[in-house]
Amino acid sequence: MTSNPFYKRPYGSISRSIPFAKLASSETSRTILRDDEPDASFFRGLESAGLHLNRAQLQAVRHLNGPLLTLAGAGSGKTSVLVSRTGYLIACGNVDPASILLVTFSSKAAAEMKERILSLPGLNSSDASKVTARTFHSFFLYLLRTRGYRQKILSSSRHQQFIIKMILREMGLQDSYDAETLLSLWSAYRMNMVGLDELTVKTPAEVEQKQIFARYEAWKQEHEHMDFDDILVWSYQLLSTDDRLLSSLQRRFRYVMVDEFQDTGLLPYELLKRIVAQHRNLMVVGDDDQTIYSFNGARNEFILEFDQTFPGARIVTLDTNYRSLSSIVGLGNELIRFNQKRRPKQLRSTRKSSSVPLYVRPEDPDREAELLLAHITDQVKEHGRSFRDFAVLYRTGNDSRAFFEQLVMREIPFIHYEHTELFYEQWIVKPVMDHLRLSLHRRNFTAMEGLIHTLYINRDAGMSFIREKDAPRPKKGPLAHLLSYPGLKPYQIESIRARLKLIRTLHALAPVDAIKEIRLRFYNKFLEADERQEATLHKEFIQESLDELEASAKRFERVEDFVEFVDRLIVVHREMAAMKRDEDADAIKLMTIHKSKGLEFPSVCLIGASEGILPHSSALHAEKLDDHHPLASKEEKAAAALEEERRLAYVAVTRAKDELIISSPAYCRGRKTEVSRFFRDVFARDEQREESAAAIRQTAASSSKATLST
Repeated sequence: MTSNPFYKRPYGSISRSIPFAKLASSETSRTILRDDEPDASFFRGLESAGLHLNRAQLQAVRHLNGPLLTLAGAGSGKTSVLVSRTGYLIACGNVDPASILLVTFSSKAAAEMKERILSLPGLNSSDASKVTARTFHSFFLYLLRTRGYRQKILSSSRHQQFIIKMILREMGLQDSYDAETLLSLWSAYRMNMVGLDELTVKTPAEVEQKQIFARYEAWKQEHEHMDFDDILVWSYQLLSTDDRLLSSLQRRFRYVMVDEFQDTGLLPYELLKRIVAQHRNLMVVGDDDQTIYSFNGARNEFILEFDQTFPGARIVTLDTNYRSLSSIVGLGNELIRFNQKRRPKQLRSTRKSSSVPLYVRPEDPDREAELLLAHITDQVKEHGRSFRDFAVLYRTGNDSRAFFEQLVMREIPFIHYEHTELFYEQWIVKPVMDHLRLSLHRRNFTAMEGLIHTLYINRDAGMSFIREKDAPRPKKGPLAHLLSYPGLKPYQIESIRARLKLIRTLHALAPVDAIKEIRLRFYNKFLEADERQEATLHKEFIQESLDELEASAKRFERVEDFVEFVDRLIVVHREMAAMKRDEDADAIKLMTIHKSKGLEFPSVCLIGASEGILPHSSALHAEKLDDHHPLASKEEKAAAALEEERRLAYVAVTRAKDELIISSPAYCRGRKTEVSRFFRDVFARDEQREESAAAIRQTAASSSKATLST
């Protein structure tokens, strides 16, 4: 690089001081607790094992009876608190270890908890092994098994998608819906305790979706399978009808602790409330500032209203961050404080900063990838860093397109933490690519199959007809056989003629112009006219995907070169998916911010920190949310969507331990974009900050009034 592209403040900001978090006190249980205190020996044992608790952690650990909300800020040692309190209940509270239930959201976290409990000093292995530490689903599956439920588990998302795709094919809707999106939608309904009977069916698309969900449920029943949602739904039904079983659980589990409480949905929360209804010995640990899974049913208000749900609840705030430099913690503090619906907290850091977060303003995502990869490779070659030290975080899968391609072209080792298809194979993008492929090789039957539904012809029936007609007399362009497809109306035949003519011309255009022609001639209208997609996806996401495709194609002069490049990427992506993932591999990590929650990295590059990306355009136009969402008014939806986007930015920032780089492309998908308001607000003048805060407060006030009026 000829010049340093990194700055200490976002592009366009004034010379406002860089925020640093206050340094935390160095006092620990060693200095706080006297040796003559009744429980001192327990904490001396923890200290001998290297576990020194701060004052707030001690308060949470020593809490014995009654509800407790532990607000665990990012990097504040929540796992140590949960593990230590488990030991404290047994060693100092004379609690039967078999009466302790510790619930987490991941099997990895549950296993870690169990292992750490077993290694607690002063606790014999027999007692420690009696503690129940499980995921929500594992615990309630065990409950169902004890009551005679023998259904097999649909544990693979691919298997679930296969079933939905089979149902869509049977209904002739295989080209109308995305299976993964439908499954996510149905799961969100169920986690919000909305069943088939409660589904709204105001439009033909909603009628179809209800029929799809009903067939999916019928398939599971017929084949004696259950999915993960069934485990919780059936458990709730069981506890609602079997009073003896509920009483038995309430007597058995006298102390319940929940990790990552901010991720809890309505149904899991209702199950928990039933179990603790008699004794109210519920400890929840979570951070309302990290509630980023509303699309999966997580609700911020469960933490905000915990002391209303459980009157008299004690609240302890873990406000010491052990992970990050004080400059990173300080940025996170300033960023998140603009949210109105949160429990106020100001994190302190144990690590004095030797550096500050850096900002970069590249021209576009491709230049963004070049600049950041130049920095990473320089750090590895010249400064003794490893590729594994670096994580690249982004808002949506589309935002990783340029970075992914640069890594492939430069042959830099990386791990792509995405379970979804490659960008170019997504259902929105693939038909466009198939038009380009067919323009190069008009006998490409695979490409034909990928685009035939855009002619409003059933894929299976249409392809069978083409193959049957082409077998005796092969055509140069077999798609032309559709002109004699039975039952077509004159306007449909004319539409096919126009498409055939378009396909013949595409290969002679520049790739970006070819894509624009496809969109202009028919594809935008085709997508906009489909209310099924509108019911399951934001229009912004569809537009974003196609704009990203144009941005990618701009780099190529010939359609042939672009298609060849894309096909190479598809092969590489499949090879990566086939490889066993090595968590310790010396490779850069690419993942969405959602996937990064709970993780930490020495160095984080947050890409796409621009308006319309983070915050995402769907949040900036959040006038429509799914009917199962508890929010009612447009104002409330808009405020909630924007606050969740800010929480996403906060989660991304607080993943970084030593280095944080925030990149805000000036242009994205052909449009000029401003630096994300989340970072601009931090460095705004006092009067600008007050104006921004006032606007947010006004939106929040409107939301509250709208809520009261509904």
